[in-house]
Amino acid sequence: MNDPRPTLSHSPYQTGAGEVVRNRVLRNTYWLLALSLIPTVLGAAVGMYSGLNEVMATSPGMTAIVFLVGAFGLMFAIEKNKESSLGVGLLLLFTFFMGLMLSRMLGFVLGMSNGTSLVMFAFGGTAIVFGTMATLATSIKRDLSGLSKFMFMGVVILLLASLANIFLQIPALMLTVSVLAIVIFSAFMLIDLQRVVNGGETNYVSATLAIYLDVYNVFANLLAILGIFGGSRD
Repeated sequence: MNDPRPTLSHSPYQTGAGEVVRNRVLRNTYWLLALSLIPTVLGAAVGMYSGLNEVMATSPGMTAIVFLVGAFGLMFAIEKNKESSLGVGLLLLFTFFMGLMLSRMLGFVLGMSNGTSLVMFAFGGTAIVFGTMATLATSIKRDLSGLSKFMFMGVVILLLASLANIFLQIPALMLTVSVLAIVIFSAFMLIDLQRVVNGGETNYVSATLAIYLDVYNVFANLLAILGIFGGSRD
C-alpha cells in the first residue's frame, strides 16, 4: 500500500513533528476515553435508580427507536463539532446517553444473585480485550484499515438481526448476535487503535468516539452472554 504521507520520510523535522502530533492524539484519546467512562457510569446509575431501565424493558421497540435516533444524532453532532470544545462536551453527553441505554441490561443482570460478579467479569474481560488489541495495534506492521468495509457490513447485519429479534425473541439468535458482535467490535478496536498509533487519525475526539463504541459494544455483549449462561436467580 502506498504511503499517503510520502514527504514524512524525507525531512527529519516533519518526521519529528508527525511523531509529536501522533503522540498527542494518542495521549488525548486515552485520557478522553478514560474520562468518558464517568458519564457512562452516571448514566447507567440514573437509568437504574430512576426506573427508566424498567420502562425500557417493557417497550423494547420504542427503546430501539430512541437509541438509534439518539445515538446517530449525537454521533453526527460530535463529528460536526470535533474541532472545538463543543465536540468534547457532546461526546461526554453521548457517553451519558449510552450509559442510560445500558441501564436496561445492567438492571437485568444485577437483579441476579451473582449479578455484581457478572458485571465485574464483563468489565475484566473487556479490559483484557482492550489491552490485547492495544498491544497488537503497536506490533502489527500491516495496515488493517482495509478490513473496515467488511467489518461495517457485519455491523449492518448485526443491527438488522438485533432489530428483528426484538419481535422474534429467539434466544439462539441473541446469543449468535452477541458472540459475533464481540468478534467484530474487537476487530474494529484493533483497526481504530492502529489508526491512532500509526498517525492515521489526527483528531482525538473522533478517535475516542470510535474506540469508545468498540469498548462499549464488547462490554455490553459480553455482559449479555454472561447473563444468559452465568446468571443465577436463586
